Amino acid sequence: MEIAWFALAVTCWVLFVALEGFDFGVGMLAPVLGRDEHERGAAVRTVGPVWDGNEVWLVAAIGVTFAAFPDWYAALLSGLYLPMVLVLLALAARGVAIEFRGKVDTVAWRRRCDRVLAVSSLLSAALFGAVIAVATTGLALDPAGDVVGSGLARTLGPLVSAPALAGAVLGVLAALLQGATFLGLRTTGPVRERARRVAVGAAGAAAVVVGTLALATGSLPAGLVALLAVGTAVAAGTGREAVAFSAASIAAAGAVVAAFTAHVPVVLPSTLAAGNGLTIAGAAASPYALTVITVGAVLILPGVIAYQAFSYWVFRRRVASERVAV
Repeated sequence: MEIAWFALAVTCWVLFVALEGFDFGVGMLAPVLGRDEHERGAAVRTVGPVWDGNEVWLVAAIGVTFAAFPDWYAALLSGLYLPMVLVLLALAARGVAIEFRGKVDTVAWRRRCDRVLAVSSLLSAALFGAVIAVATTGLALDPAGDVVGSGLARTLGPLVSAPALAGAVLGVLAALLQGATFLGLRTTGPVRERARRVAVGAAGAAAVVVGTLALATGSLPAGLVALLAVGTAVAAGTGREAVAFSAASIAAAGAVVAAFTAHVPVVLPSTLAAGNGLTIAGAAASPYALTVITVGAVLILPGVIAYQAFSYWVFRRRVASERVAV
């Protein structure tokens, strides 16, 4: 049962990153690809109906981790407390920018909201990339599985490491790639054409960065992600937008799966001693607790998936970024 819940926890994180990834990308690209108020509004409207539903998977991922693997949750959230607070603040600012963008009917107000949306989306993508990278490389865990240290160095220190900085860059690149391919898929007119060009450039940059990482580390998953990025560039350049978006999303999902399963059965390595890392069995809740939350998951998760699938179906049509003559 521990393995099943670990797979579910990774799945929730994958769904969050894959779905919120294009939200972050659209937020960063909307002020850039939209040359006037109408075009910027069209870009934001592509994620308006779904962004809050996508965030549900962050709640699910943290909830599953907390309920099924309390020791893993405790180490991650205590060791990365301030970065996670910054993530929540960035997510809150992003939500406010989207929801309040249309509350005041002035160009200046909407531009301010677009700037907040772009900055908060950039910070969210970078911070999540850094946090996932740190979770993959490990924290300073003692034999009891507790994070050692105190003060700012304990919670912010991991973010200034080379893996965290690489993760932040990859997080931003992945979000830009997903956002560009999503805008190419979901808009018409000038935003669509600009998004396709940005997708080709972002895919090429991601392929170079991830390919270099794959060669340096000998990582097969990283090599596969680099190949998917190349495929995304080809698909975007030839106008196959659905294929490009699918490839970009699969690449992001594959990177998350590779990160969380890099050291299985260890879920959180220790940078102090290999034996201090947390394992799936050691970090899991009791069998009775897992049985109880399994019942809850069976009752709740299908409804969440059905509702979100219905939302995407209802809002499946493209958003026009060109002005329609009247």
